[in-house]
Amino acid sequence: MEKPRKKFIDVVDKAMVAASTMDRDELLFSYKGILYPVTVCSPEVFKAMESLEARSDDVILAGYPKSGTNWVGQILSDLVATFEKKTQGEESVNAEDLEEFPYLEVGDAGKFERMNKLPSRRVIFTHLLPDNLPRSIFKSKAKILLLIRNPKDVATSFYHFSNGMSLLPSYETWDDFFIAFMTEKMPWGSYFNYLSEWNKYAADENVMTITYEELKENRALGVKNIAAFFGISLTEEELQGVVERSSFQSMKENSVKTHGALGSILFRKGGVSDWKSLFNEDQNEKMDKAFEEHIAGTKLGMKLKYDVYCKA
Repeated sequence: MEKPRKKFIDVVDKAMVAASTMDRDELLFSYKGILYPVTVCSPEVFKAMESLEARSDDVILAGYPKSGTNWVGQILSDLVATFEKKTQGEESVNAEDLEEFPYLEVGDAGKFERMNKLPSRRVIFTHLLPDNLPRSIFKSKAKILLLIRNPKDVATSFYHFSNGMSLLPSYETWDDFFIAFMTEKMPWGSYFNYLSEWNKYAADENVMTITYEELKENRALGVKNIAAFFGISLTEEELQGVVERSSFQSMKENSVKTHGALGSILFRKGGVSDWKSLFNEDQNEKMDKAFEEHIAGTKLGMKLKYDVYCKA
């Protein structure tokens, strides 16, 4: 359901205006050793987050920035909205006045008190490490869809995103960005640390891992598997509707309505192997070595099919 997301657009628009008046070194702050954008996150929000009362039927999406979380998040929201329309009629519990900004860590400190009053099912996105999530998420056995993407395309997408977003520090050259990416100076932390930490949960029965690449290869199968994991029972026709609305072209065309000014930046190319346009031989070798050292032999590392998607 490609409806306008007023809360999303309002929060981002205000943050972009605030960021446009700030110096580059003022855009990020550090919390527990990890950098975050100061215009959308705050220490107060992180402290208040523990008050979230997670539920077993929460629909949670976890993914490192630029792994495709807005794309897959829209698929999840559409699946839930389609099911609710089918079972509850036109008046969906996700009506605009009941919405919160979907990313758990973005917003104001009072959002968790409001979220605790929202009816089920709640759709929640996050870029956070598992140890930085509210403990209630794991105690409640809420199901988590873990989205991962090959590191070279993540870095490439993050580079373009950083240079298009006033919320984040921009980079004069790709070489400058690559150094920052490889030396753990990114908002939301290191990609390799993110996968290493989430790998500890990859075998949990309430965690399903899906890769950006497999979803690109067969979106229909991916949507069907995601719906089954969350116990969202839809007909083949209803599932096909979600598949069609989640095509990159469809989402790009509706991006201004769904994501405001951020839409054109979020939905830039949506492809695989764009990294080949930026990486040089030395950078390829450094990324290959880092992958080998940190996550190659892990469950998530093997799921990424690095040899298929990341070898020149």
